[in-house]
Amino acid sequence: MSTHAKHTIVHLVRHGEVFNPEKILYGRLPDWHLSDRGRAQAAATAESFAGHDVRYFACSPLERTQETSAAFTKVLGMSPTLDNDVIEAGNSFEGLHVRGWDSDLWNPKYWSRLRRPGQPSWGEHYVDIADRMFSAIDRARLAAEGHEAIIVTHQLCVVAAARRARGLKLAHNPATRQCDLASVTSLVFVGDALVDVRYSEPAAHL
Repeated sequence: MSTHAKHTIVHLVRHGEVFNPEKILYGRLPDWHLSDRGRAQAAATAESFAGHDVRYFACSPLERTQETSAAFTKVLGMSPTLDNDVIEAGNSFEGLHVRGWDSDLWNPKYWSRLRRPGQPSWGEHYVDIADRMFSAIDRARLAAEGHEAIIVTHQLCVVAAARRARGLKLAHNPATRQCDLASVTSLVFVGDALVDVRYSEPAAHL
């Protein structure tokens, strides 16, 4: 019997582009769907997993992650488990226009929510996001032991998990995030030990 621990890879996939011409912060709000480009991104990233040894597949319950996951189902022949632990981060600015010179955040009535960006004070704390993400990652690792798992989730969820995995502070400048649309952040385990974090963008050409 081999004494070598098995490698297990848990791939964290960000969903594809959402149709959002008004640039609303949609967060956990319902009825936000992939754009045509987003569906193409999902298809390209899913195709990059053709032939992979995937034994576990999960996604956030929001529409954009389920629509991204549909492309993976075509490639993998597996339907995802819906996992609330990988849902979008909670954010009190949901429904607001938050980008550009006409951003709602220029309104002083919202400024008190920005007082502690390191937590962040406007939404779910980074520690809580990382905690629930690692609960989901641990489930995926155990279910796919010695093989691969895929979790389709959201940008901040991936970033919080990846920063914890790399031993970085969870507080960060959002402009520095390495998590493009339909990108893949892969956590490599030997047994239950995390040994590597990898990043790729199979849909970068779109």
